[in-house]
Amino acid sequence: MTTAILVIFCLVYLGMILGGLPFLQLDRTGIALLGAIALIGIEAVTPEQAAQSIHLPTLILLFSFMVVSAQMRLGGFYGWVTRVLAALPLSPPLLLAALIVVAAALSAVFSNDIVCLAVTPVLIEACLARRLDPVPYLLALACAANVGSAATLIGNPQNMLIGETLKLSFGAYSAQALAPVLLGLAVTWALVAWQTRGRWEQASALTDEAASERRDDAPFDRWQTAKGLSVATALLAVFLFVPSWPRDVAALTGAGLLLMSRRLHSTKMLGLVDWELLILFIGLFVVNHALQETGIAAGIVADLATAGVNLEEPAPLFAATLVLSNVVSNVPAVMLLLPIAEHALAGPTLALVSTLSGNLLVVGSIANIIVVAAAARRGIRIDWKRHARTGVPVTLATLAICAIALW
Repeated sequence: MTTAILVIFCLVYLGMILGGLPFLQLDRTGIALLGAIALIGIEAVTPEQAAQSIHLPTLILLFSFMVVSAQMRLGGFYGWVTRVLAALPLSPPLLLAALIVVAAALSAVFSNDIVCLAVTPVLIEACLARRLDPVPYLLALACAANVGSAATLIGNPQNMLIGETLKLSFGAYSAQALAPVLLGLAVTWALVAWQTRGRWEQASALTDEAASERRDDAPFDRWQTAKGLSVATALLAVFLFVPSWPRDVAALTGAGLLLMSRRLHSTKMLGLVDWELLILFIGLFVVNHALQETGIAAGIVADLATAGVNLEEPAPLFAATLVLSNVVSNVPAVMLLLPIAEHALAGPTLALVSTLSGNLLVVGSIANIIVVAAAARRGIRIDWKRHARTGVPVTLATLAICAIALW
């Protein structure tokens, strides 16, 4: 049975690396779910054990903030903010700086993926209207969203998982992450501005093709936006000042309040929930639990420690998080490393490094993929080389700042 579990685990994580499996129409979510089903099917885990392996507080927190973000999208908030920002009488470098600050702040609360999904189309439209090349701004949006989301324990899915599993203090983590995040944003602006110097204007060739794309952002609704912002602000206050109230319960309560609406149907709200991401979490919880129960993972960690690479220490954990986040993606990487995250710096190290590593390559973060795909639909090509030219130095610089801040 141990061999079967190991084979299933390896196939699942091979799928995480490749983004699919040969001859099967499966993405990462489908692979994780199929792996969990296979383990239950061969009776390596019982349905009851599978259910117990799922970390429910993380799923509840993730679902709840998806509902909050759905409220903000349906209220037209993200598009409105982007248009207001683009209308400011700022020079191109200062507009870039303003975009980075706004994207980072929104991502710290409403999740980097959602922010990129909602802001990218409007940002392209705004750049073309000002005759600016959208590419530097799109790269800055993706990088800033990733860096900004590292500032809190609700900025991205892996941070939610780390915070809920390790019971990290919301305020203490944010205080520790604030300096490297702010410095990282400054470095992001400096690098993008330096790479773009003297080439801010957009050639006219792309204008017609990009402008022909149908706008699908919701119109701005003050009342719906105010509701969403009020709930988000209240939740942040609870997380900071009422630590005795479990974050998942508080967030679920806030989501319930938003679902009680006379104008926005619950079908629309729940239709914007990323159910595939929730299923990915469920599948990986089951697969990782099965491997942990075999003792193989603990044996590998012990062997590495004997060889002088103790993953329970900060520096090796930093390196392992960086490598795994870019091999299997940040959420699976964090799930693999959480069982050995026991020292005081383990939580902040996992959260900061797994998030900042996402800027390295296009496939390192869903936020990157969202921006690149949305740009491609509007005739704006950002290939992996163009992304890496910005993403690699941003990642190396922000990780160096992170290492100094942590130690």
